Amino acid sequence: MGGALSLTLGALAYPSMLGLDTVSTTTDRVIANTQWGPLTEGDRDFVVKVRAAGLWEYPLGQIGLQKGTSKAVLTASEHLVDGHAALDTTCRKIAPMLNITLPNVASPQQEGFVTQLKGETGAQFDTDFANILRMTHGSIFNTVAKIRSTTKNSLVRALADQANDTVLDHITVMEKTGLVDFDSTIFQQTTPPKLPKSDLTPPAPAAGAPLVVLTPPPNATSTPVDIDGIAGGAANSTAGAAANAGTGG
Repeated sequence: MGGALSLTLGALAYPSMLGLDTVSTTTDRVIANTQWGPLTEGDRDFVVKVRAAGLWEYPLGQIGLQKGTSKAVLTASEHLVDGHAALDTTCRKIAPMLNITLPNVASPQQEGFVTQLKGETGAQFDTDFANILRMTHGSIFNTVAKIRSTTKNSLVRALADQANDTVLDHITVMEKTGLVDFDSTIFQQTTPPKLPKSDLTPPAPAAGAPLVVLTPPPNATSTPVDIDGIAGGAANSTAGAAANAGTGG
């Protein structure tokens, strides 16, 4: 990648706090200068948030396809799997280019949502599925908009564009189930519980562990960002170097 990254590479350590909460009071601090623009703490943490979201919403979509009792819930589940597979492809493409370490497991809070819904069936599953996912997508929607409007990094900007479309689509399909309790959902979205930071942080991956891949469904309609078109040959060379090193980011 040559001179793609310079300065403060040591600052790209795994984020100290991620999830649905703000990760730092210095999110605008530049932690690396790259050929695609400066990378801030907020940019880095956003890429990790998008990855972590897929690590629980993608399998939850698969569960919804098995447990959902209405056509609308099944459709919403399809959108989760489709959209997060495409977002994950983009995250895995740009992470090694920006020297960002991606998690392989979602945060404990996010994993808790999956555990809860695994134990439910019938109407209870459908209702909690729609409301939990409407709440979490609503929570991240403002973060996506902020990153899109403030980032100076073209790769992060492209991911934010894709995330904006995906999150809005997922909010919409949850609402179309007819099961969303807006008073309760918006209250939880705007007044989240005070959880320990450890509950909101995806654990760092084990050293040398291969990245978990969220495989697109056979009938995928969502597409990843054309990173090669944005970054040129550097995208392929950087991703290849990361794969050869066995790091993935």
